[in-house]
Amino acid sequence: MTKPKVFVTRNIPEKGLKIVREYCEADIWLDELPPAHDEVLKRVRDIDGLLSALTEQIGEDIMDAAPNLKVISNYAVGVDNIDVAMATVRRIPVGNTPGVLTDATADMAFALLLAAARRIVEAEHFVQAGRWKTWNPQLLLGTDLAGSTLGIIGFGRIGQAVAKRAVGFDLRVIYHDPAQQTAFGAIPVDLKTLFHESDFVSLHVPLTAETRHMINAQTLKEMKPNAVLVNTSRGPVVDLQDLYNALRTNQIFSAALDVTEPEPIQLDDPLLGLPNCIVIPHLGSASRHTRDQMAVLAAQNLIAGLKGDRLPYCVNSQIYNLDGQE
Repeated sequence: MTKPKVFVTRNIPEKGLKIVREYCEADIWLDELPPAHDEVLKRVRDIDGLLSALTEQIGEDIMDAAPNLKVISNYAVGVDNIDVAMATVRRIPVGNTPGVLTDATADMAFALLLAAARRIVEAEHFVQAGRWKTWNPQLLLGTDLAGSTLGIIGFGRIGQAVAKRAVGFDLRVIYHDPAQQTAFGAIPVDLKTLFHESDFVSLHVPLTAETRHMINAQTLKEMKPNAVLVNTSRGPVVDLQDLYNALRTNQIFSAALDVTEPEPIQLDDPLLGLPNCIVIPHLGSASRHTRDQMAVLAAQNLIAGLKGDRLPYCVNSQIYNLDGQE
């Protein structure tokens, strides 16, 4: 029996690749850097399935180049790198990997919050530069968590997991989300109230037309001067030039970014020269167990689509209703 052909755009963990190889004839991109868009176009010509990562833009041209494409499985929760609307028109199911990375990403958001609040990275650089001469009562003073207010923008799985962690640090938690729901004592508020009252602002929204650059010069002006901004969602949610201006002038206290626009951030970006800004290379879900589980889910979505079965995790499940399936 001929195996279906698939292209896997990144070298995902072996736990997922093993599943893919057992069922498919798999073309796996093994380079450290992602394939160029033209390379993807070449490799999808005769494939039945595509397992992509957030580093690849999967638009109409990719779908046109792959006339036999039956499924797109994204190795991520967010699918802003995929033209889901076009896939839906073509009755191509699009899968993602929700749930399994919730705790890892929430842990990272909280780690960044703590690091920025207590100036951990700045302090480490201080020591490495040989500037630590003695204990100093005024040295590198940070911000307390207990009794402060954490504002969470986006109160889905990850936002709620961050709120759960905040309880143990005696933080008052408020949130903004179109879907209001009670969890861990968090209080729903409008966005303006969140900016005005929060000592910490943590972003957990998908990238959409509405959320692109939602953190900008105007919203930064509405934050407290002691505010700490944490972004583990998507880079374009924050206007980095406006953030640089706010940090440089101490309009807000600090920021910690797991994601940037572009990725990777350019080495000459002025944000990298600010002591009150932490930038790390998109590590929110980067634990061994989590990335293994993501690989398994991505493989399961891929194979389900190749078999014509309903994807375990499908972001455009309306295609099944269009096909008369429930």
